[in-house]
Amino acid sequence: MFGSLAQYLLEKGGLTPDELELIKHAAVPKKIRKNHYLLEEGNVSDFIGFVVKGSFRLFRIGEDGVEHIMRFGIENWWMTDFSSFMSGQPSPCYIDALEDSELLVFSKAHWEQLLNTIPDFKQIIDKLTAKNFEAHQNRIYSNISEPAEVRYDNFVRQYPNLYNRIPLYMIASFLGLTRETLSRIRKQIVKKTV
Repeated sequence: MFGSLAQYLLEKGGLTPDELELIKHAAVPKKIRKNHYLLEEGNVSDFIGFVVKGSFRLFRIGEDGVEHIMRFGIENWWMTDFSSFMSGQPSPCYIDALEDSELLVFSKAHWEQLLNTIPDFKQIIDKLTAKNFEAHQNRIYSNISEPAEVRYDNFVRQYPNLYNRIPLYMIASFLGLTRETLSRIRKQIVKKTV
């Protein structure tokens, strides 16, 4: 299972075999069955997981009982509630598996130790954090300023591997749309291509 993470890290930066071994020893393999939780509301997200196989979603439930999906995670993506992970406060979110999934999980203590002892690892994570922040800002801007059709088109283009694995109602939630709106957009696209 560690081979996926080792390859991912080697592609991102120049880690030595000894550094990879330290990371390997800190990683705990975990399997999560479809529809089971990795994190539940009210618990502290005291881990960060690297997705080796499968898919996840991070979501909150509004006061009206509606699920609001904030992010997805598939192979070679990191999964946690970053706010809870950084603050140590209970999470308002859930993370559940959309497929039978496998992760390599790092406790917060091991994660911080790795960042403090392996400068190249810290540099890789800092770059990924900055990229993640930029993606979230772009998504917020898109959701408040772009028409629904543009949001959907951007999602399909940016996440072609994700699009075919996620139920449409979840994509609608992620894009801030109703299922009906997403269905209407998809029908319009089909009509244009016929």
